[in-house]
Amino acid sequence: MALRHAVLAALLDEERSGYQLAKAFDVGVANFWHALPQQLYAELTKLEREGLVAGREVVQESRPNKRVFRATESGLTELRDFTAAASKPSFIRDDLLVKVQAADHVDAEQLIEQLGDRATAAAAKIELFGALLRQMRGDADEEEFLRTGHRIGPYLTCLRGLAFERETLDWCRRIADVLRTRHPSGSTL
Repeated sequence: MALRHAVLAALLDEERSGYQLAKAFDVGVANFWHALPQQLYAELTKLEREGLVAGREVVQESRPNKRVFRATESGLTELRDFTAAASKPSFIRDDLLVKVQAADHVDAEQLIEQLGDRATAAAAKIELFGALLRQMRGDADEEEFLRTGHRIGPYLTCLRGLAFERETLDWCRRIADVLRTRHPSGSTL
């Protein structure tokens, strides 16, 4: 997958400025695709040049004018073609896992602290995803929303993000407990 496809998918529901797109990535898209704001602005420029998104200027009275973008029909075709292609398996690339792999030869306290930090971040994301899911489904319960909701794609990816963060939280807590049990003094493993 390329960043272009994640940007096109994020522009399906509404026009967004580069700033709004960066916020959307921070909140909803970050659970499956990470991008820095600079990368998003550069990708919007490229997509507009290729005719996959269209931008327009919005005049604002009390703020500087802004450009908003929407996916064009060509952009939707690009997204459809991408969706039709086979997906590659995902892989994990995580520096904390490298550190845990070396658990027998490093300082247990430092590793336990980093596991705690990751658990705290996961708990915050769990809260965020829970709030987003509630907001998306409104008054409907989840099963009703999944059957009848207007647009379930963002909801489904949010569910995946929630499951991932819950698993991360559980794993971090369990591994920290294992390390504490094996090395109660926090000594070098």
